[in-house]
Amino acid sequence: MTRLEALYKSKIIQALKEKFSYSNQMQVPRLQKIVLSMGVGRALQDKKFLEGAISDMTQIAGQKPMICKARVSVSNFKLRQGNEIGVKVTLRKARMYEFLDRLIGLAIPRVRDFRGLNPKGFDGRGNYNMGLAEQAVFPEIDPDKVTAIQGLNVAMISSAKTDEEGRALLKLFGMPFRN
Repeated sequence: MTRLEALYKSKIIQALKEKFSYSNQMQVPRLQKIVLSMGVGRALQDKKFLEGAISDMTQIAGQKPMICKARVSVSNFKLRQGNEIGVKVTLRKARMYEFLDRLIGLAIPRVRDFRGLNPKGFDGRGNYNMGLAEQAVFPEIDPDKVTAIQGLNVAMISSAKTDEEGRALLKLFGMPFRN
């Protein structure tokens, strides 16, 4: 059992039950999955960018990413349907908690000029989305071997019904939200 999973079971469930006055432990919101995605628009010109994104995402997530293809053609971007333009990974259970622990403890503090996460990243149903400007904030990535700096989107999907419940859950995990 990972550190954050043990924290959730021992303290967070009880704290959320008291705050929102749930009668049953199964009503307490929990983190269901974390989806990491990386758009690689430069892959249209050179396949090396996509290969670099795949290797970086594999190191960050600990599992091989799925390659995403364009759904529609857009002539202004010289994009055809079926072109490989991104990668994504869905993390669940132990890998999800391990990634969240590394994100909160190691990656977010390494972001330049960090003043807290934007609390407006919630979608109305308790899920939180955030973006990182570069993948080099993760300690697994060697900055010397990075071919191109890529952005990374992190979507945290929870079973919370409202943004208030989702925010309380992530705050108890230790997410540093801006006031």
